[in-house]
Amino acid sequence: MLYRGYDRQGLDAQYFMRARHPDWENWFKKWKAWSEKVRAARSVKRDIAFGPSKDETLDVFYTRYNRSPVHVFIHGGYWQAMSKDDHSFVADGLVDAGAAVVIPNYTLAPEADIDEIVRQCRAAIAWTWRNAASFGGDPGRIFVSGHSAGGHLTAMMVSTDWPAYAQDLPADLIKGGCAISGLFDLEAMRLCYVNDKLKLTPDQVRRQSPINALPERGAPLIVAVGNDETSEFHRQSDTYAAQWLAKGFTLQTMRPAGLNHYSIVDAVGNPRHPLTRAMLAQMDLPEDPTRT
Repeated sequence: MLYRGYDRQGLDAQYFMRARHPDWENWFKKWKAWSEKVRAARSVKRDIAFGPSKDETLDVFYTRYNRSPVHVFIHGGYWQAMSKDDHSFVADGLVDAGAAVVIPNYTLAPEADIDEIVRQCRAAIAWTWRNAASFGGDPGRIFVSGHSAGGHLTAMMVSTDWPAYAQDLPADLIKGGCAISGLFDLEAMRLCYVNDKLKLTPDQVRRQSPINALPERGAPLIVAVGNDETSEFHRQSDTYAAQWLAKGFTLQTMRPAGLNHYSIVDAVGNPRHPLTRAMLAQMDLPEDPTRT
């Protein structure tokens, strides 16, 4: 056995979502079309540079309120696929309730390794804090979420020692997070097909696995995984959630019924879905998207 009772074929089957869901391409097409529609209909500033490399850009979706909470959404794709442009649709679930939404890009593997990807996401969060007021956001109310690889990156963001990263940043920069179908134990990634491009080393697994990087001070966290996801995705979320709770940090776990690895992120674009409502409640925003 290679890992936790799985041989290589079995471990690959736990994480190869395209084989498990043959309709995967329909989800990607839906998100692309939905995102194009959202960008055309909403107030957005696109492709703002937050770092020196060509991929270090982000989009900001504006809300009509001043001093709004800011929600940063980090896309998934096993660190090697997709982009911010495929995920503009999440703004539909958050903006009308009063959250400004920031969606960053990052350089994909194998062009960038996991250390560089985490660094770029931290740079995007730092940019958001420094520039929130310029787009009507409140730098004192920054929240972060992400799906799959973005769930991993969300967990790394909430564990970041921000003053150590940059002296001007506050320790409590992130006020809450939501890790959706996240990957918190990267050893499984190192041993399955995902590593063909990701090229994780044992040292990187130790350094960049959220289960090994719990902070001394933790923001309120939602850990969500679709009820119809694989045993390994449930194990990943359950292990991380148990460790977060054991530290005495605020935690909400969710297993939305009937949702798989693709439909769970699709739900974020729906302001009335229980997952999105939990994200809005974390920001102290009303569930009713027609905010008064």
